[in-house]
Amino acid sequence: MSLSRLIGGFVRSHWRPYAQAGAMLAGVAVIGIWIPRQVGKMIDGLAAHTLGYHDLLLDIGLLLLVGLLNYGLRVAWRMKLFSAAYQLGVELRTRFYRRLSLQGPTFYQKQRTGDLMALATNDIDAIEMAAGEAMLAGFDGSLSLCMVLGIMLLGVDWRLALFALIPFPFMAWAFWRISSHIHTASADSLKRFSALNDHVQETLSGVRTLRALGLEQRSSTRFSELAGHAANAALTAQKWEAAYEPAVGLTLTAATALSLGLGGYLVWQGELTIGALTSFSMYLGQLIWPMFAAGWVLSLIERGRAAYARLQPMLDAPLSIDDKGTLDKLSPGALHIADLGYNYPGQTEPALSHITLTLQPGQTLGLVGPTGSGKSTLLRAILRQIAPQHGTLRWGGHALDEYTLHTLRAAISWVPQESFLFSASIADNIALARPEATRAEVERAADLAAIHDDIQLFPHKYETEVGEKGITLSGGQRQRVAIARALLSDNEMLLLDDALSAVDTGTETRILEHLEELRRAHPGRSAIIASHRLSAVVNADQIVVLQHGRITETGSHEQLLAQNGWYASQWRYQQLEASLDAA
Repeated sequence: MSLSRLIGGFVRSHWRPYAQAGAMLAGVAVIGIWIPRQVGKMIDGLAAHTLGYHDLLLDIGLLLLVGLLNYGLRVAWRMKLFSAAYQLGVELRTRFYRRLSLQGPTFYQKQRTGDLMALATNDIDAIEMAAGEAMLAGFDGSLSLCMVLGIMLLGVDWRLALFALIPFPFMAWAFWRISSHIHTASADSLKRFSALNDHVQETLSGVRTLRALGLEQRSSTRFSELAGHAANAALTAQKWEAAYEPAVGLTLTAATALSLGLGGYLVWQGELTIGALTSFSMYLGQLIWPMFAAGWVLSLIERGRAAYARLQPMLDAPLSIDDKGTLDKLSPGALHIADLGYNYPGQTEPALSHITLTLQPGQTLGLVGPTGSGKSTLLRAILRQIAPQHGTLRWGGHALDEYTLHTLRAAISWVPQESFLFSASIADNIALARPEATRAEVERAADLAAIHDDIQLFPHKYETEVGEKGITLSGGQRQRVAIARALLSDNEMLLLDDALSAVDTGTETRILEHLEELRRAHPGRSAIIASHRLSAVVNADQIVVLQHGRITETGSHEQLLAQNGWYASQWRYQQLEASLDAA
C-alpha cells in the first residue's frame, strides 16, 4: 500500500471532519478573494470622488468584521483537520504496537529496539504530518490558487493574468527537482535518527556494563559521531526544503515585474483602472501562499513517503507465529510431544531433533543438559514462541496451534532465564497477571518464592519502586519476584527456565519445597523445570537429559544415577563442588 492509498483510505473513513474543515477553508478562500476586490472598488470610488466619508467608514468596518470572521474560520478548520490527522497517528501506532506484540523472538533477533522506537515516534510523526499539515496546505493552497487565478482571469484582465503566469512553469520544474532531493535526504535523515536512537537505547540499557569496563568515553565519542551524522542529514533535508523559497520568490518577482509593466501600459492606454491594477497586485501577492503551500506540501509528502517506506515492511512483516487457533478454552489432559524438530534460521545444526515425551497432569518434568542443548528452545516451542518444523505438540487432546495464543499463554506461568520487571512497585510486579489480587495473596506468593523476608527489609516494603528492569534489585531478588508473579497466576502449567540460577542453594531448596507443597495442594498443576543445577530437578517425576538437541537420557533421579551417564557424572561433580563451597 502506498502513502496516498493509506491517507486516502483514512480520509474516506474520517470524511466528516475533513469535509467540515474543507467547507471552512472554502469560506476562508472566498473571503481572501473578496477583500482585494473590495479594496479595489474603494480605491476607484475615492479616485472618482463617489465614495463618501460615511460609506468609507462602513466599508472599513465591514473589512474588519470580515477579517475577524476569517480569523475564526482559520482557527476552527485547523482544530478540525489536525484532530483528524492526529487520529491517524493513534491508529498507526496502535496497529504497529499490536503487530509488534504478536511477533515472536525470531522477529526481534533481526530488529533493533532503537529503530523500532524511532518508527513508532519520528516516522509516524512524518506520516501524521502528511495526513494533516500536507492535506491542509494542499487543499488551502489549491483552492486559493484556483480562485485567485479565476478572479484574475475573469474578474480583472485575462491578458494581464496570462502575462504574469509566464514564469510559473519554470517554478514547477524547480519544485520537481527539489522534491526528488528532499525524498532522498529525508530517508537518510530518518535512518540516521534511528541509528542514534538505537545507540542511546543500548547505552542506557547497558550503562552499568559500560562503566564497569571504563567505556564511557568511547560510548560518548560514538554518540557524538552519530549525533553529528543525524544533524548533518537533517540539515541537508532542510537545505533542500529551503530551496523552495528562492524558487517562489524569483517566480513572483518576475511575475510582479511583468504584470506591472503590462498593467502600467494598459492604465496609460485607459484600458485598465488604477483600482483594478491595485486589486490585481493584491491578488498576485495572494499567490505567495499557494506557491509556498505547494513547496511545503511536496516536502511533507516526500518526508511521509520516506517514513512510510520504512514503516510499511514492519506492518506487513509476516508473523513469526500465526494465531489461527479457534479454541478459547484449554482442555485438561496430558502434554504430548512427538518427534519434535526445530532449526534456527541460518543454522545447520538442529536445535531440537526427534524430541518425544509425555507430561501427565500434576507431574513435574526436569530438563537438564549442557549449555546450548535445547532446553530453552523446547520451552519456547511449548509457549509457541517458535514454530517447530517437524513433529507435533498436543495438550489436552488438541494440537497447540488449535488454541488461540491468548488461551495457551494464559494457561502457562513462565519464568524466563532473564527475569523482566517493570518500572513499578514490587507489589505491582508480582500482581502483574492478577491485578485484582489482594495484598495477602501477593505476600503469600512472595513467601512461596522466598522473597517476602527480603521485601520486609526495604524502606517501603511492597511499595518499593524497583526501577527500570528491576535495576534496584539483585539478580536473585529479581528472579524470586518473577517466580512469585508466576505462582500468583496459579495457571495449569508452570515453566521455570533456569529461574533459580541466581539464588543460593539454601534459598533454592526452600523454593523447591514450596513448589512441592503447591503441587500437592493442586494435584492437576504440571511443571517443567529447566536447570543447569541438578538439585533443582531431583524430585521431578521425570528427568530428561538433552544434548545437542536430542534426548540422551530419561528417567527419575535414581534411575539416571544408575545409568551412570552424563547426569550421574554431572551430579557427582556438582555435589563435590557444593561440598567444597560449604567447607
